[in-house]
Parts: sequence; C-alpha cells; structure tokens
Amino acid sequence: MQNAASSQHSPTNGLLLGLVITLAAVLAYASYITVQLAGLRKLQSEMVDRNRQDSLQLLRVQNDLNSIALAMRDMLDTTEPYPLTAWTAQFERIHQDLDTGLKLEERLAGANRTPEQRLFLSQAVSQFWDAMNRMFALAQDGKDAEAREQIRLSLQARQQALSTAVSRLLVENNEGEEQAAARIAQIYDGVQRQLYLFLAATLIAIVLTSLYLIRSNRQIFARLAELSEQRSDLAQKLISTQESTLRHISRELHDEFGQVLTAIGSLIRRTGKDLPADSPVHADLQEVQGIAQSTLENIRSLSQALHPVLLDEAGLVSTLDWYIPTVERQTGLGLQYEKSGHTYPVGASAGVQIYRVLQEALNNVARHSGAKEAWIRLRFEPTILILEIEDHGKGFRPAEGQTGIGLVAMRERAEILGGSLKVSSLTTGGTLVHLEVPREQVEPHAE
Repeated sequence: MQNAASSQHSPTNGLLLGLVITLAAVLAYASYITVQLAGLRKLQSEMVDRNRQDSLQLLRVQNDLNSIALAMRDMLDTTEPYPLTAWTAQFERIHQDLDTGLKLEERLAGANRTPEQRLFLSQAVSQFWDAMNRMFALAQDGKDAEAREQIRLSLQARQQALSTAVSRLLVENNEGEEQAAARIAQIYDGVQRQLYLFLAATLIAIVLTSLYLIRSNRQIFARLAELSEQRSDLAQKLISTQESTLRHISRELHDEFGQVLTAIGSLIRRTGKDLPADSPVHADLQEVQGIAQSTLENIRSLSQALHPVLLDEAGLVSTLDWYIPTVERQTGLGLQYEKSGHTYPVGASAGVQIYRVLQEALNNVARHSGAKEAWIRLRFEPTILILEIEDHGKGFRPAEGQTGIGLVAMRERAEILGGSLKVSSLTTGGTLVHLEVPREQVEPHAE
C-alpha cells in the first residue's frame, strides 16, 4: 500500500514548479525586451535624432559658407559699382548666423566629433574671420586692389577648406545614420528571433504541462475508479453479510424463541385446565398466557421485519402481497399496488434485494415525503423486472453535500442484481423510484 500511495502522488508540486519556471521565463523575457526597447529608444533619440539635427546645422553652416563664396565672387567683380566696404553688413549677418550654427552643431555632435576635428574647425573659422577683418581693413584704407588680392589668394581658399570640412562632416553623419539604422534593424531582428524562441519554448512548456496533467489525471481517475470499485465490492459484501446475519437472527427468533413461547403457552393451557375457573391461580395463568402470546406475536413480527420467511418459502410476489398491507396498517399510508405482466419465479437472493429496495423507498415516503398515498408498480416484462414506487410529496431534495445512506444502499443492491436504480423528482411534485433488473438475474436458475 505504501508503494501504491507513493506512485499516486499529487501533481501539485510539479505544477507549482512549472508555474515558477514559466513566471521566471516570462520575467526574464520581459526584462530582455525592456532592455532592448530602451536601447532602441536611446539609439533613436540620442543618436539618430541628434545626428539628424546635427546634419541640419551643418547644412546651415554650409549654406552660410556658400553665401560667403557668392559674396566674395561679387566683390572680385570690378564692374560692380559698390565699394568693398558695402559688404560689411552682409558679412556681419553671415558671421553671426555662422557662429550660432557652429555652436549648435558642436553641442549636438557630442561624442561624434574627435578633438582634432573640433580644433581644426574652430581654428579654421577663426582664421577665416581674421583674414576677412584684415581684408575689410585694407578696403577701408582705400587699398581695394590689395583687398581683392587677399580675397583671391587667401579667403577663397579658406572658404573652400571650410566647405570641404563641413561636407566631410555631413558624409560622416550620413554614414552614422546608416550604421544606426543597421543597428536598429539588427536589434529588431534579434528581438523577433527571441520572440519566436520564447513562443516556441512557451508552446513546448504548455504541451509538456498538458501531457503531464493528462497523465496525472488518468492516474488519479484510474485510482478513483479502483477505489470506487473496491468500495462497491465492500458495500455489496457488507449487504450480503447483513442479509445473511438478519436471516440467521430471524430464523433463530422464529424457530428457537417461537417454539419456546409456543411450548410455554401449551403448558399454561394444560395447567389451567386442572384448576377451578374461580381460582386466583387460574386468573394469573391466563394473564401469563396472554403475555406469552403477545410476546410470541412480537417475536414473529420482528422475525418477519428482519427477514420475511415468506421470501424463502413463497417467493417475492407472495411476500409483497403480505408486506404492503402490513405497511399500510403500520404507517397509515394509502398504498396502491399494481402487478402486470406474466409472472415468473424470483429467486430468494434476488427477491430479498428487491424487497429491501421497496422497504427503504416506503420508509422514505413515510418519514420524509409528507405524502398520504403512494403507488407501487411491479411489472414482469419479458427481459426485465421493473419495480416503481411513486409519491406526490415534497420531492427528492437531499441536503447540499449529503447523500442518504439508504439511497446508497438501494443503488448497491441494484448493482448486486446487475440492474439500475433511478431516483427522480416529478415535475408535478413528488418522487419516483425506478428499479430495473434483468430477468436472467432474478430467476432461480441464474443464481
């Protein structure tokens, strides 16, 4: 029994372990997704967006440099009627806008710029404006030819160098955006791959858990079926033992005590005949004889209640013909008894089970239904024997979680006979007990 109990362990521990593993996997995957999404958000906000804004500022700087180049071209045109100092205000506006754009670009570029690049750009811009200031100083002194020569030899070269440097930075920004896009695509691919793996692992876990549950449930239900069968066998053995004991007690009461009381009554009658009728002893003997006769009748009634001798001597039909009027007298119920079909013999062992079902059903009617009448129908059909007990009382309403032991015993008796018992509530109120037993199970040759 210990080995059997250990093999039928509960699946609760395994299920709890599976639940813990599943929750841990879900938390781990959620953490992984959170980290990846945070990385994506950082990459997109701190790199891609800033890189795009940096590129816009570089385009702004490049546009200012192009404006300077166009202005210097016009300044070199000798056909222009304006003096060189006329471009001072325009270059001041470009200077302010260029400085603002370079400051914004430096802040947005961040770690994307090397110290050498920052130093070169800063020095180149500073040297360009120093040269520009010297050129305007020459122009104010009336040295237009020398100023134009400085534009041609120095300022245009410096402007082209700055434009080249800014173009190179724009190219680096474009390359950075492509690399960031590639990294984003790589992260998305990794997340998608991990998602597929997680879904596959989840499905596998669900399948394994389901198989484990199915296996555990099959074992549990098989064990329950085995226990139910053992309980049914035990109940049937108890019923058989009970009937055997009751039969033995009934016979002992009927044969032993009945004969003793009969003998005592006979002795008292013979003794009384020898005494005068007016003798006090004669009156006492008459009283003792009445007590003995009453006791004999009570013992015979008790014997019949324990196990009707008629079942063994006259069969089921005769026993019911005697029992039903007896119940009417004892309980005050109005019993309508109906027999139908071609009667065939019922063995004593089967008859006692049918008799006990009827006895329990009528006891329930008398005690619980509140009905004043009941209908009993015994039908002998070609293949089955049917017994029905119907009342129009309160109906069958067992308390929640409770099943009467009498109902259990009735079902077990039906199973002993290989039949079936149904207890149902009628729509009009009341209860119907329906017992069906195969004919081959009740006939004497089938025992």
